[in-house]
Amino acid sequence: MYDKGSPPMKVAGGSMASRTKRAKKISWGARERAGMSFLIVIAFFAIFGLIILTEVLMIDDRGRGGGVIVRHGSSGGRFGESVPDYDDVKDDYLDDTGIFVRETKYGNAAIKNIFKNKKVDTKQSIGMTAQLDPAEQRNPPVIPWGQILPSKTEQSLPKYPGDMRPSDGSWEVVNGTRYKFFVFSAFYDRRDGKLVRIIGATKTRGPEKVWCRFWYQTGVNSTKYRSASVMARVKIIRENWNLKYSACFILCPIRGPFPEIPYAVSVVSKIRSPPGNVLLLRNTDNDPDFNNRTFSNIPNSIGVCVKPLHFNYDQALYLLEFLELNNLLGVSHFTFYNHTIGPKASCILQHYISGDLPPLITPFSATNRGQPSRTTGTGQTDSNDVDMAMTPTKLNDNTSYQKPKITVNILPWNLRMRSQKEIRTEGLFASLNDCLYRSMYRYSHVALIDLDEFIIPHHNDTLIDLINWLSKRINSRNTGAYSFQNAFFYLQFADDSILFDESTGNTNLKVALTTQRKTRRRSKLHPQKQRSKYICKPEAVIEAGNHFVWEFCPGRGSLNVPADAAILHHYRVCEFGGDDCIKSPSVVDRTAHRYSKRLLDRVGTVYSYLKDTCNLPDIPQTPTQPPPTRKKQLKIRIPFRPQAAAAPKAGNTVDSIKTTNASSNSSSNNSRSTFADSLIKVISNRQV
Repeated sequence: MYDKGSPPMKVAGGSMASRTKRAKKISWGARERAGMSFLIVIAFFAIFGLIILTEVLMIDDRGRGGGVIVRHGSSGGRFGESVPDYDDVKDDYLDDTGIFVRETKYGNAAIKNIFKNKKVDTKQSIGMTAQLDPAEQRNPPVIPWGQILPSKTEQSLPKYPGDMRPSDGSWEVVNGTRYKFFVFSAFYDRRDGKLVRIIGATKTRGPEKVWCRFWYQTGVNSTKYRSASVMARVKIIRENWNLKYSACFILCPIRGPFPEIPYAVSVVSKIRSPPGNVLLLRNTDNDPDFNNRTFSNIPNSIGVCVKPLHFNYDQALYLLEFLELNNLLGVSHFTFYNHTIGPKASCILQHYISGDLPPLITPFSATNRGQPSRTTGTGQTDSNDVDMAMTPTKLNDNTSYQKPKITVNILPWNLRMRSQKEIRTEGLFASLNDCLYRSMYRYSHVALIDLDEFIIPHHNDTLIDLINWLSKRINSRNTGAYSFQNAFFYLQFADDSILFDESTGNTNLKVALTTQRKTRRRSKLHPQKQRSKYICKPEAVIEAGNHFVWEFCPGRGSLNVPADAAILHHYRVCEFGGDDCIKSPSVVDRTAHRYSKRLLDRVGTVYSYLKDTCNLPDIPQTPTQPPPTRKKQLKIRIPFRPQAAAAPKAGNTVDSIKTTNASSNSSSNNSRSTFADSLIKVISNRQV
């Protein structure tokens, strides 16, 4: 202890008092920093909560405003076409009537407000529109979605345009809209309730409201029509990639006073505007190719839907290969949409439409200048890489046989919207859904594929056989679609060397067919819903997408087909440009060779028949050896690090300095070239 009057005790680091002050100061600084951190955390959560609250209020306002609310994903991804991250909006289609829709903001409350100042009984307000003054008769009150206009109001609307014939499968304009609005086709959807579903294209966000005017014939073959008008609902078809315009459905329920099915329908932006379009209603009992079928008695058959042909598509031989191979797979009908198509492809399709084709298929060995047969009598190749679980029908190489019937329908596609700038890929989602509803009640299944794609089964000969085979092994009662994983057969891969073996007697035609010469594919398949394609039951689908079904009818779903049962063969160039795709691990898959014999017979017979008529070119001669896999030359940049050299003496001239630099650059270039050559050689040896 020390005396109170003595000076403070000196200790290491200062006096006791100074240490106490420093400790208090440090303690206060720590508390202050902790308090600031707490305040920062509180401020962060407050700002985050404010953002969430603002977003919710904005979405709620947009929902009350009648706009279409969808969440869009990015337009690119690892595989070139990523799956958009949309919300599941099935609730937008359900109401208590089960017609896949819900009413807009206009309801009985809105009508009550309109008539509040008129002292009119609200129970009779809709039927008393004619009692309003002339100004209100010109602008009738807003009524609920799907509500039929009163008869007296209906009688004052413009009559049926006598100079217009109902159209089906052509883009027509909706007059009077602020933005582009077109309609293409109209279908009667009888699955649940009575609904007219129109395929159109309009603004993606906040589409304008329109009306449906139903036209009823007053007698058989009569040119006089009575009308009924309803407020329509515009439902944007998903996967629009955030562009200004999208494909859409215009939904119009059929309710009194005429509960029967209309003959045609017009879409108008203002109820008193004269119609600028009249669409023939399809899938009704009066449809000539409908025959009043039900889902239970539709025969087993497959149709194919192909998105619009564009860029003046004119690959004649490949188009024939697509038609005939799919026909071998069990497809009986094809639906095409003509945006721009070349003369040769157009000529071929017209011959299929008219049926002007050779009635008999001649074995290709007999028409190929006496060359020996390419395959055995069973149509099989002798490769060990081919799955031979299902043997094709035996055909004698010298016997002609009847050509199976193929029907083709091609519709004009004059959509006046700029592809990829205003709307996604020529509005392909409008074409896919048009084809879906156009095939409904006519074919038991529909495949939505591109021209460079084929769904090839491994254990079955046809796709119908595959579906029946799956149904025996998997409970498919609730299956609405069969999804197939995508496999890239890159065109940059080398042609199959087996085709150039002279002992097999392969012909120019076989080497020219893509499915026969391109047998190397990327070993890793894409996951389901990424690049996959599907075969669906049309009556089970409400909205079709490109790679998968966006919406099924209640109780239906998609079945992911195992890869050992069937996959999607996709023949295309590298998806990101260049030739880097050939570095991917790959395998040889000759499953498509199972159809070689019959495919060559069919394509060869039809090609010879149409060669002069359609001005088709000669089939290219077979090369003596297969072309190599295309390899991208690597551009390797090696940093230049010159060795330290002695500084030139004062007496050196400029020429001596240039000589020194030149020799240094030369030695550097030589070393760089040697290293690059060795690196390229190592990489080339490791490629498959």
